[in-house]
Amino acid sequence: MGIRWRHRALPAAPLVLAVLAAAGCTSTPDVPPKPAGTRSAAAPGAPATSAPRVCARPSAGPAKAPAGAVTVDPAVVGDLARKTGSSPPHTTFWLRPGKHTLVPEQYAQVIPKEGNRYLGAPGAVLDGRKKNQYAFGGAAADVTISHLTVQHFVAPHDEGVVNNSSADGWVIEHSTVQYNSGAGMMAGARQQVRANCLRENGQYGMNAYKAGDSIRGLVVEGNEIVGNNTGDWERRRPGCGCTGGIKFWAVNGADVRGNWVHDNRGAGLWADNNNNDFLFENNVFEANDGVALMYETSYNAIIRNNTMRRNNWVEGGSAARRGDNFPNGTVYVSEAGGEPRVRARTAKIEIYRNVLEDNWNGITLWENANRFCNSPANTSTGYCTLLVKDTRRCAQPAIGKAPLYDDCRWKTQRVDIHDNRFLLDASVVRCTTECGRMAVLSNYGTYPDWSPYQAKRVSEALVHKQGNRWHDNVYRGPWSFVADDPDRAVDSGQWQDTPYGQDRGSTFDPRAGG
Repeated sequence: MGIRWRHRALPAAPLVLAVLAAAGCTSTPDVPPKPAGTRSAAAPGAPATSAPRVCARPSAGPAKAPAGAVTVDPAVVGDLARKTGSSPPHTTFWLRPGKHTLVPEQYAQVIPKEGNRYLGAPGAVLDGRKKNQYAFGGAAADVTISHLTVQHFVAPHDEGVVNNSSADGWVIEHSTVQYNSGAGMMAGARQQVRANCLRENGQYGMNAYKAGDSIRGLVVEGNEIVGNNTGDWERRRPGCGCTGGIKFWAVNGADVRGNWVHDNRGAGLWADNNNNDFLFENNVFEANDGVALMYETSYNAIIRNNTMRRNNWVEGGSAARRGDNFPNGTVYVSEAGGEPRVRARTAKIEIYRNVLEDNWNGITLWENANRFCNSPANTSTGYCTLLVKDTRRCAQPAIGKAPLYDDCRWKTQRVDIHDNRFLLDASVVRCTTECGRMAVLSNYGTYPDWSPYQAKRVSEALVHKQGNRWHDNVYRGPWSFVADDPDRAVDSGQWQDTPYGQDRGSTFDPRAGG
């Protein structure tokens, strides 16, 4: 699943990642400590400035069993799974304080029935003891898990511990899902993930993937998503595209609000492959090793009122040291754009009223000229755009003319970047080169030999014809701008002038500060 950075023609160079510090969740010793404070809602039209500290201050569950609930005893191995099996649907289970365990078998797990509720008392933990792969599974819909710690399960790569079968309608709230292999949880349609601590899981905090690409109406709100990808999978499988605080795959409709996404190895949040209709709002992204937010081969999104601080220092610094001048952005839009023919709450990717402070770079709009349906360079094997159902149609001679010439390509188009604040103090970031950049660029089309997108066709369309605009932004610090290709850096005057015409109505102050 998934694809890593696409800024080179095949073969892609492996991405070198730095190792997380051994103590805590901090990505690099150069990252300053987090500001003190508690969660508060952002004012209308203002970015979030504080974050939900769920891991340090988890909400306590009910100290007594609710009326009618089945009580689960931590002293009895497998009590939760056994009582779930013997109780009818829509049963509420109350887990007493203490460490609950399953029988020590690889596939032992809790298989809820429709409408079941699992409530943890203060101190209730479900522990896999590095023996069980999954905690909760099965196809039952509308299950609730609340106020429970789930830890030490060993899900395989690309699989998850909670809701491992991606059943629909689950609510997972006020829980801590930590120290597991694989993903802390999977996602199904109408899933609500609220006020959880998703901490130090081996691959993802959550893997929002379901066979059949049928996830709709996902809500991710008020969570702390920290220190995930402890398995460092991009180093183990270079180019796998299989890491992040959360990975979204072919999700149609998601609200991602008010989360604190920090200190993850790799990307903070990564939406990859035919996602559509996303809202990213009032989140705080801090000190992720890679980009804060990546929106890739996807459609129609609103990114507003977020605060992004000190992201991409590890991966950006590593790339600079090895001489790679590609401007990986803090917000990285890769072959993704607005498309009116795909139904959503917007027909653009609109990025506005965000604050980006002391990140390695700013916003990058990228499109790989060699990546399109039916191209060997498209590593989303078997997938095509949402406009073309049959990948085989994207072949010569039909792909060389309308409508397939446009519809067989994921296009970075209709991206509207406005009313943001971009703040950079190079002495804080500790960079001397290849940082502080905005970018809109593509590569020279070369592959395959039958491609209709050869030479600079994609680059010229991306930069001049696809409706990508920066305007009415505020810049503080030594920003530069990259247009067409990584070697073409321009200053703010050239960026605003012909032929680019970007950032009309914006202000620029080379001095650092807010």
